[in-house]
Amino acid sequence: IEQPIRQGQWKALAELCQKTPIPIALDEELIGVHLPEEKKALLDTVRPQFLVLKPTLHGGFTGAEEWISLAREREVGYWVTSALESNIGLNAIAQWTAALHEHFHPDHPALSFPQGLGTGSLFVTNFSGAPLSLEGERMWCGTPEERKFNREAAHFRHTFLNAEPSLSVQTSGSTGQPQRLSVEKQRMVRSAEATLRFLRIPNGSTALLCLPLKFIAGQMMVVRSLVGSLSLRAVCPSSRPLATLHDAPFFAAMTPMQVFESLRSPHDRRLLRRIRRLLIGGGSISPTLEEELRDFPNEVWSSYGMTETLSHIALRRLNGPQASETYRPLPGVHLSLSSEGTLTIDAPGITDGALKTNDLAEISGDGSFRILGRRDNVICSGGLKLRIEELETRLASL
Repeated sequence: IEQPIRQGQWKALAELCQKTPIPIALDEELIGVHLPEEKKALLDTVRPQFLVLKPTLHGGFTGAEEWISLAREREVGYWVTSALESNIGLNAIAQWTAALHEHFHPDHPALSFPQGLGTGSLFVTNFSGAPLSLEGERMWCGTPEERKFNREAAHFRHTFLNAEPSLSVQTSGSTGQPQRLSVEKQRMVRSAEATLRFLRIPNGSTALLCLPLKFIAGQMMVVRSLVGSLSLRAVCPSSRPLATLHDAPFFAAMTPMQVFESLRSPHDRRLLRRIRRLLIGGGSISPTLEEELRDFPNEVWSSYGMTETLSHIALRRLNGPQASETYRPLPGVHLSLSSEGTLTIDAPGITDGALKTNDLAEISGDGSFRILGRRDNVICSGGLKLRIEELETRLASL
């Protein structure tokens, strides 16, 4: 959608760009903005998905190149056209964009691709992932399943904000048989604050909810969005949660299976690399997957935790100079080993006293630790805890 409201309304445009299911491109908003500081302020405030550049209105090719440079730094898409729509103007722009293409960075194929002439783009679908569905006489944003998940997210948000001091959550089976657990909301707030603080997630950032809301991982993403005033985008849980997105969130939590499948798609992989804080939890990360993530330009973390600890209490960096083979507990979390060699967790303000897990662990002198295995017969598949005895009973009848 090109420039949906009149220019000069930066705050309103920023809100639209955060919430829109269809990409927004700035057009008239760029006219008259010439100083580099003004250009940076506009892009950083509005955070658009695309720019429409008309060199004759932006100080010629030099002015347009300044916009392109700033857009590329912020991973904002763009295309170029002629304000006059003349054959001479369009031909000049075609030659110019072709020349620019040769100098683009190979790590950003989406931005390297010559994004053509505006007139040509009018006759093709420039965003095939728009989640629109026609039902009767109405067109909806999102499939029925996606809209249902958004209602679930809204319901949980309402439940968390009501006057009740506690809510009931479903354990996944990390410390025993799955069961319902009553949790104080204030403890969830403290857990969210610890994550936001450790990962340095600025207030107002975008976040992705792509995990089931019946488990703590999905619920805590909603709580973090409330505590950190994050703009939360809810996407129905699937193996490819980025498939219908047109821009990457600042913060996302995904399972190893979701990350693995996203890496198989060029579109999903491109967005995955742009996530500034990627949190991977709910299961072990294979050496092969870890190797694929090693060259990611932004922070990628593996998390350790469970329902009883209200999501993670320790993180392990998977890429960059700080990459590590051991988990480091969040500030204030105390760890020890039981007589059986299993990890015991004490997180004041979050856990209700010391929590004995079934995870066999090894603690280093600096407080970091590694998980060696399980003491019970629980396996994790796709972020779900499965008990071997229950599987054996179900399979016996087949």
